[in-house]
Amino acid sequence: MKKKILYRTAACALAVSLTAVLAGCNKSADSDSTADTAETASAETAEEAAVDESTYDYLADFNYSDGFDENGYLKGVTASDYVTLPDDYADITIDASLAEVTDQDISDYINENLLSGFATTSQVTDRAAATGDTVNIDYVGTIDGVEFDGGSAQGYDLELGSGTFIDGFEDQIVGHTPGETFDVNVTFPENFASTDLAGKDAVFSTTLNYINETVTPELTDAWVQENLSDTMPVTDVSSLNEMVKNQLFYSNQYNAVYSALYDKATFADELPESAKEYFRNVQLYGVYSAAQSYGTNMTTLISSSFDSLDEYISYVDEANKSLLEQALLVQAIAEKEGIKCDTETMNAEFSNIFGATDVNSFTQVYGENCVKYQMLGNIVMNHLVDTVKYE
Repeated sequence: MKKKILYRTAACALAVSLTAVLAGCNKSADSDSTADTAETASAETAEEAAVDESTYDYLADFNYSDGFDENGYLKGVTASDYVTLPDDYADITIDASLAEVTDQDISDYINENLLSGFATTSQVTDRAAATGDTVNIDYVGTIDGVEFDGGSAQGYDLELGSGTFIDGFEDQIVGHTPGETFDVNVTFPENFASTDLAGKDAVFSTTLNYINETVTPELTDAWVQENLSDTMPVTDVSSLNEMVKNQLFYSNQYNAVYSALYDKATFADELPESAKEYFRNVQLYGVYSAAQSYGTNMTTLISSSFDSLDEYISYVDEANKSLLEQALLVQAIAEKEGIKCDTETMNAEFSNIFGATDVNSFTQVYGENCVKYQMLGNIVMNHLVDTVKYE
């Protein structure tokens, strides 16, 4: 199935992410569940030590700008060699209703993409735990009155109803109040990974320490001035709402225009290998970096979803096809229209496109050429949005 959605930057977010191309793999190394921690650590260590991933050591020197040149084009790639644009590619008609952005749309976007980034947590102790709560617990597991390896923890954060622990564990915490100590009775599955525990009844002496509640700040003029004005061209709630409204409006237009343009274009059967390798490395770098941070290896980090790195790479290459087609399609138009994003353009247009004022904070992380690439896509699509017909 063709991917017709244009991956655009969420320009209203305080910490701007440079779209899916910069997302990498955000697989977290979450703490193991009770079922997982019951397995011996020595077996895991031996398994990890046996994996040779030295072929990926080059990722230590990865730079997000490696794939682009000084104008934001794919390095060494002429997009028109891989994309055939229709003669009437600028003759696009889209639905005029795309301009409709409701107050609810604006509020939802600010809550989900902005205020959530400033949310804090508070420790609640004056009510009973409910499904959906994240609780902090201590627990000690025993079988026939004897503690077993991996069955105990202190200060563990657990979302009730998430299915993280074995069946029945989380349900028995619901209704208890912080400060209570109580028994949780469970039976390990017959097919449990540890044969020493499989099929056995266990008792977990559990103490509910507190409930974690998320506190989202109230959106006020003072809050906007204190938290956003230094990095975004906004001074109060009204100007923030207006900026978000414009961004949502343009996002609607961009996606509609890109979809129509995609339908009119054709792509070569084989896309440039250098660009495919770059987008692959973006994803691999995310996994590599996370593995380094958590003191594990890449294979272990992806093992919950993939049997091997080769399988993961095949998945990544297929998933990246739409992203690469987008890059080629946008660049093909840029080549035809003579549009480039040099340093002067980047500095002049950054705030308008990204809704943030400090380009250096992004070039330091991603490199100048990668920021130019992202901006080039926005400049090209702005050009098209301004020329399409509405009905």
